[in-house]
Amino acid sequence: MKELRDRVAVITGAAGGIGMASARALSRRGAHVVAVDHAATPELAADLSSHGARAVAHVADVSRPDVFEAVRDRALDEFGRVDIVMNNVGVLTNGLPEDIPAAEWQRILDINLMSVVRSNEVFVPLLLSQGEGHIVNTSSVAGLFTYSYDRTPYAATKAAIVHLTEALAIYLRPKNIGVTLLCPGPVLTNIANDIPSFGPGAPLRLPFDEFELLDPADVGEMVAEAILANRFFLPTHPAVLDLLRRRVEDWDGFIEYQISRKPKT
Repeated sequence: MKELRDRVAVITGAAGGIGMASARALSRRGAHVVAVDHAATPELAADLSSHGARAVAHVADVSRPDVFEAVRDRALDEFGRVDIVMNNVGVLTNGLPEDIPAAEWQRILDINLMSVVRSNEVFVPLLLSQGEGHIVNTSSVAGLFTYSYDRTPYAATKAAIVHLTEALAIYLRPKNIGVTLLCPGPVLTNIANDIPSFGPGAPLRLPFDEFELLDPADVGEMVAEAILANRFFLPTHPAVLDLLRRRVEDWDGFIEYQISRKPKT
């Protein structure tokens, strides 16, 4: 995608954090935005529109099986097309592996993973029919390697998104549809607010010291530039590359090193 002016982007989780920052970055480049969130408000649309292009806010619970048909229809009614789809919603939960119940696993799967599956079901055929477009799926460094056992459902869904997104790239790139896998490290968002905790809870284990806390606005700029460059792998922290090499060279040793690290609170 060589330019973003007058393109139309659908972004889930757009009311804050990386989603809002990406919406702003795209809007500044002239893209119109359908901002999807359970907390989407007219004020959100006004904020995004102030950055240079039109935006509409669409209230939706992405864990519902039928929600993306309505999102698609809203986008087509407002703008006549969809060019970019960013599946960005993600929620956390906390607990030791033996304490997180299957019902909580199902909740996390429905929001983090199945929302992407359902989005693909609706938007991939639309992009194929247009013969162009771009998909951005937000995973996490937690989906690339394991640094914690206190949020296993979250990490498992993010790892699944890595594989799902790579498969999409293999399929869609030859059909003129770009695919980007966004893998943020620590970013200053509200995802950690009000995390449900099970059992006695588990100490919060964070990524390595090399991972500085980023401003969401910086990540939004990375997303916009990745779409323009048709870039697949977008880690926000380059240090993850050395860690991935370290793990593949000595996975047992990497696990022992992880065990030796002290949880941070």
